[in-house]
Order: sequence, then structure tokens, then C-alpha cells
Amino acid sequence: MRQKRAKAYRKLMSLYSLSFGFRQPYQVLVDSHMCKEAVAHKIELVKQLGAVLQGTVKPMITQCCIHELYLQGKEQQPATDLAKTFERRKCNHREAIPGDECVSSVVGETNKHRYVVATHSHELRQKLRAVPGVPIVHLNRSVMILEPPSDATLRVKALEEEKALHPSAPEAAKLPARAPTEPPRKKKKGPKGPNPLSVKKKKTQTESGKPVKSADSQASGEKRKREEETDANHSAQRSEGTGHKRKRRRKHGAGSAGDAGREAGDQDD
Repeated sequence: MRQKRAKAYRKLMSLYSLSFGFRQPYQVLVDSHMCKEAVAHKIELVKQLGAVLQGTVKPMITQCCIHELYLQGKEQQPATDLAKTFERRKCNHREAIPGDECVSSVVGETNKHRYVVATHSHELRQKLRAVPGVPIVHLNRSVMILEPPSDATLRVKALEEEKALHPSAPEAAKLPARAPTEPPRKKKKGPKGPNPLSVKKKKTQTESGKPVKSADSQASGEKRKREEETDANHSAQRSEGTGHKRKRRRKHGAGSAGDAGREAGDQDD
């Protein structure tokens, strides 16, 4: 089997396992048509079923299907011998009925026992597609194929997923009651106004006609006045410091030498 097909079959069986509770070993109902086709194409039926279903299998057959093979005589003796190796599934039919009807009655309307049906009958396959959660295996010449899920199966799967999203009745009773929520209001579509950050503030005018300054403009004006006053004080202090010159002190040694010179001059006179 190709890897791509094996991956698709594994995905299908995981769908049946998660949504309908299928478990290994899978119970496979085999009818008389499948037994005859397996013998005719020399197929190892149990091995091929395990490869297609991607797991261990448990083949089963009803007494009505075996009786149907008995009626076909010695020509179908190899198929009868193959059917005898499978486990018998009780169908509770006192008198034998056709194999398709027997398998359909065993599966029922809901496939409660989770059977996989291996059949080569076209009529039986059409009938079982109406039952949700029934994997169907058939032969295409010598290749065994697992059919994709039917519409009924996909419908039930979608309902189960939707049901899992909502709380059950006991869980809903434990939840606190929600307050009614108002529907969201629709925004009115229309021309948008200008950006308030880019619009200049309007100047209010007094009775005399002069514009009234806002609090921000007054505060900025006072700040400027303070800065101008401080600058004026600093400049005045600098001018005072530069206009007053410091007096030079005479050195004591130089003064005494000058006095001594003067006294010597007076004595000579």
C-alpha cells in the first residue's frame, strides 16, 4: 500500500475512533460476496483488512452468510472454508435469509456495536451509507479500498462537535446567570470632523473688543517677565563690578627707601 493512501486510511479510522468510539481490534463483518472475491483474486483477507484499517482486526460472519455459501455447492467450497475460519456472529434468525438483509439487520440503524462491514455487494453498500458511523470496505479488482465517510456520518460528526462546544444541562445549571447585554450600537457614517489637536483655540473677546488671554498665555507671559528681570539684574551687577576700580597699595619697602633718600638730600643742603 502506498504511503499516501495509508495516511488517508489512518485519518479516516481516527475520525471513526474519535466521533463514534471505534477501538481495536476492529470487528469486521464479512459477507459471502467478499469471501468469494477474496478466493477468486487469491487475497489474504485478514492481512489486507489489517493493512487497510491500520490496526488489528477481528473478522466475523453470520450464519445466514455461511448458509448462502452452502447453497452454491462445491464450486464455492474454498470460500466456505475461508468463512468457517471467522468468528460466528449471532444474527438470531431462525430461518436463513439473504446475506445482505442479515448484515443490514445486524448493523441496525445506529451501528451500536461498531462494526466495520467488508462487502462486495453494491446494494448493501448503498443501504449502509444511510447509517451514520459505518466504515465500508470493498474490493476494486484485487485492491481493497476503504470508502470515505458518507454524508450521514459527516452530519452526525458535525452535530457532535457543535454539541461539545456548549455546556450540558447539569453544567449550565451550575453556571451563574448572565446579565442581559445590550446590543452593540452601530456607528453613524458621515463626514469626519477636523483633528482637535491641529485646530487653533478660539480667542474670546470682552465687551471692549480686546481678546481675553487664556490662563496658559498669562502664565507664559509672567514667566517671560521674570526671566527678563533676572537678566537685567545680572547685567546691572556686571556693569557695577567693571566701573569700580580697586586702589593699588604701596609696598612698605619702597616707601621707606624713598623717605631715606629724601632725608639724605636735606642733610647735604
